[in-house]
Amino acid sequence: MTILLAGCGDLGTEAGLRFAAAGHRVVGWRRSPDKLPAEIEGVAANLGAPDLPPVPADTTAVVIAVAADGPTEEAYRTAYVNGVVHVLDALERDGVAPERVLFVSSTAVYGDAAGAWIDESVPPEPGGFSGRIMREAEDLLLKRLKGTGTTPIVLRLGGIYGPGRTRLIDQVRSGAAVIPDQPRYTNRIHRDDAAGAIVHLCTMAAEPASVYLGVDDDPAELGDVLRFLAAELEMTPPPKASLGDARGGNKRCSNALLRGTGFSFKYPSFREGYRDILAGVGVRHP
Repeated sequence: MTILLAGCGDLGTEAGLRFAAAGHRVVGWRRSPDKLPAEIEGVAANLGAPDLPPVPADTTAVVIAVAADGPTEEAYRTAYVNGVVHVLDALERDGVAPERVLFVSSTAVYGDAAGAWIDESVPPEPGGFSGRIMREAEDLLLKRLKGTGTTPIVLRLGGIYGPGRTRLIDQVRSGAAVIPDQPRYTNRIHRDDAAGAIVHLCTMAAEPASVYLGVDDDPAELGDVLRFLAAELEMTPPPKASLGDARGGNKRCSNALLRGTGFSFKYPSFREGYRDILAGVGVRHP
């Protein structure tokens, strides 16, 4: 059985290593396949273009995990909408019907909820072009696979942090961090838990739902996260100030549906995750 990673950056590579460790053959499509570890069979591919490589005939699951080249509407459309279309076209072209196709999406499809709780039953209302285009890509996947025998899965991830993803740590350390003067809830997931969720949903015995929220247990208020990081770094807490509209929206996302499948988190909150990162770079904490 083969797992095809359509898009194999940091998150896709981590998922691929986990698939390989579980005994699967893993093929990774990436523009620069030479950068992939030996456990993943790298194949040169640009998901934004229609001429994708042959799909392995024994592919049982496909993971579409792409990233836009820039923060523009055109770049997002090329990566997410065109990426989904071209992968599904390649499956049809080669007559391959995997059991599952998982698309890595974002909680940005929900926009701002004024701090309210969000779960998979809440209709998405994107607040910007990123969420709107992600939602369009989700719809394409769900509609095209309906009735085909292949199960589509949309995994809406919160903000990913982890090795190499240290934006908040860097802001606190540099003195650039600011605590919002109004409560602002944030949702995140450690890179390793995001990869683990991908593997779990693609391989679990039970039939998956069509949409899951991929966030940890603690939709934390941003000020609490920044104060925690300052304490870990033995620094003065950042000052308060007005920050305007919330980046990614102000909402609290529930992971109850994902947890209900039997998935467990290595990093159930930002505290465990950030402490692990800080320990890895030699920063002590109390």
